Amino acid sequence: MSPDLSLVWVIFFVLLLAVVLDRLLLRPINDVIARRRQAIASARSLADESATRARTAADEFESRTQAARAEVYRQMDERRRQAMDRRADILARTRREVDDEVAGARATLKADAAAARAQLERDAGALADSIVERVLGRQAS
Repeated sequence: MSPDLSLVWVIFFVLLLAVVLDRLLLRPINDVIARRRQAIASARSLADESATRARTAADEFESRTQAARAEVYRQMDERRRQAMDRRADILARTRREVDDEVAGARATLKADAAAARAQLERDAGALADSIVERVLGRQAS
């Protein structure tokens, strides 16, 4: 039994069809798939690189923001300290002025009291003489 010639032709056409399909359909499709995979890998690489740069920029922004906040807080503390120093100076100066005025008022009050006592003593003596003169009708000796 010898193979039928039609079987040979079918095998030939199947092989020819396989070669034609491989050249005209499968290789272009495989090339497109390979280019898409390469484009996806490239896009993924770019996305990862962009994400890394974004994280770096965010970290730098955060560190600069923290540094700026620290500087602002330092300046606020310095100004608060200066204000407290000025307040303490004003308060001390005011206390000294008040103490000086109180001391001056006390000295004036003591002098006025001494003068009033002296005046009262003089007036008391004169008043006593006047009372004795009126009561006795003559001057006391």
